Amino acid sequence: MARVLLTGMSGTGKSTVLKELRQRGYFTVDTDYDGWELPDGTWDEARMDQLLAEAANVVVSGTVDNQGQFYDRFDHIVLLSAPLEVLLERVKNRTNNPYGKTEQEGAEIAAYLETVEPLLRRGATTELDGRRPVGELADVIAELIDGGS
Repeated sequence: MARVLLTGMSGTGKSTVLKELRQRGYFTVDTDYDGWELPDGTWDEARMDQLLAEAANVVVSGTVDNQGQFYDRFDHIVLLSAPLEVLLERVKNRTNNPYGKTEQEGAEIAAYLETVEPLLRRGATTELDGRRPVGELADVIAELIDGGS
């Protein structure tokens, strides 16, 4: 069993992969929902500390400024990536999250791809192409979880 952080830009497929893993019986936490993020867009550190202290087997999904301070408590940090045109098309068409539908938010995603993704890549232990089928992505992450660290 292992703790896995699934991170990446908006539209890479984090929530979709998390849903697939949840359906397979894995314990997952999508930090975009349920109060994991504070108003400033960072994780609630006390809550994340508690989760990682109590859960030996969890897949956490999110991309926030303070996630790096938790890296040492994850066995695997998986970066999902995809080209800008894929990200923009996905966020435009998704129904579970309103972010990314405006021109301004699209420009923001493009800027983050240039500035934030390289930082995420440096901290990642594995990078997966978010254009791969969801089942394949979930298979790789399940193997990381079941294979340990």
